[in-house]
Amino acid sequence: MKLNPMLRLIAGMMLLLSLALTHYVDQNWIWFSVFIAANLIQSAFSNWCPMITLLKKLGVKE
Repeated sequence: MKLNPMLRLIAGMMLLLSLALTHYVDQNWIWFSVFIAANLIQSAFSNWCPMITLLKKLGVKE
């Protein structure tokens, strides 16, 4: 799988996980969703995403 589709898949899965944890475990997990959203927003403006850096180091091709 290429970099951008993998990034979208990971972001979507993390968001769903965060929402499930918020619903079933504790409402404070909503802050994980906020963190994910803030990271996506900042990456749109800065053109830098920590997950992309990690995926590249793991050998995922663009």
